[in-house]
Amino acid sequence: MDTPTSLAGLPAYRAVLAVPALRRLTAVAFLVRIPATATAITLTLHVVLRLHMGYAAAGLMVAASTVGMGLGAPMMGRLVDRRGLRTMLTLTVSVAGVFWAIAAALPYPALLAAAVLGGLLSTPVHAVIRQSVGALAPAQLRRTAYALDAMSVDLSYIVGPAIGTALALGLPGPYPLWIIGCAWVVSGAALWLLNPATRGVPDPDAPAQPQAGGWFTPRLAAALLATAASVYVVIGTELVMVAGLQSSGQTATIPAVNAVWCIASISGGFAYGALRTAIPFAGLVAALGAVTLPLALAGPWWSFALLLVPAGLLCGPSLAAGAGAVSAIAPDHARGLVIGLHSSALTTGGALATSLTGLMIDHWSPGAAVLAVGGVGIAAAAISGGLTRGTKASPSVTPHPQRTLNPFRADSTAMNASPASALSPER
Repeated sequence: MDTPTSLAGLPAYRAVLAVPALRRLTAVAFLVRIPATATAITLTLHVVLRLHMGYAAAGLMVAASTVGMGLGAPMMGRLVDRRGLRTMLTLTVSVAGVFWAIAAALPYPALLAAAVLGGLLSTPVHAVIRQSVGALAPAQLRRTAYALDAMSVDLSYIVGPAIGTALALGLPGPYPLWIIGCAWVVSGAALWLLNPATRGVPDPDAPAQPQAGGWFTPRLAAALLATAASVYVVIGTELVMVAGLQSSGQTATIPAVNAVWCIASISGGFAYGALRTAIPFAGLVAALGAVTLPLALAGPWWSFALLLVPAGLLCGPSLAAGAGAVSAIAPDHARGLVIGLHSSALTTGGALATSLTGLMIDHWSPGAAVLAVGGVGIAAAAISGGLTRGTKASPSVTPHPQRTLNPFRADSTAMNASPASALSPER
């Protein structure tokens, strides 16, 4: 649970960016997320335009890659825990180079299989950045740091798909896939060179943490459930918005409505990071589900835009709070694995929203679907809140106490610590 901080508003953000390692990570994070956010649309348009197959086949391709990423994130996180960030990046960057180099030459069945394997061994960019934010940010600034990271994610999802679409529509043959592949390799190399800390500096006077077992507790389950629910609501809302505007002949307004939603999300994330005291994660998710319900009344495009503003204002805070909640629970010896599970929860929530909301739209209507989406968010948040209230923090999952970092010192120990040096051989 977050504690009140003495900094709020712009001073909190200035303090976050005054930490040299966090400032560098924030600048690099946006750039390395571009290929990750451009991948889905690039693969989709490759299947449709180059392989001359339908959107159903393209959707299956993206789903295969997504399933691989969801399964692979905890595995890659565990590899970071045991061998360090650079070992994991060496593996995943090599796999990315091979996959994107040959993808354009593969027939659809082979590309489908390669997408699963490529996703399984892909660089978990979002997870690595969130893990590093949790390790580098002083405890009193961690919520603001995660809010800043959530805004970076929003921006990358505006820029990345646009770049992927422009490449796929503007360049012939294999060039779009090759360019995205090069971007993946460059991104991985940038993270390898930056080598941000993935574990905090332990206090030598603090009691040692248990090294095995006991870390998956009801508190962690509650945070993962709320995380999946928040993404379920966000993705479900997006599908409802697109389907509602398409079915009413307002397809051309989708970019404008989506831009309003994204701007509201960035604004909400900024406001959340500037608060002096955090809002409970389950409460944010429940509120997100509740403010999504009125979207069932939308008709003209401007009504979609207006009704999406409250949902957008809670979108960024919900995603930031989820990352912060999981990071606060994760023990140092399994931090990569737990952050990987957080990424899997995000993937699971998105996958369930895509399939179930699409089914409800097809069989009923966008209005009925959004009522179900909001209801799922509220119900999952209630369960998550119940799990959290019914348990107490366990010593096995309380984050290892860390020395408080001076935000204005360029030579703080955690900023220069190597992840590999923090790992003992037996872990």
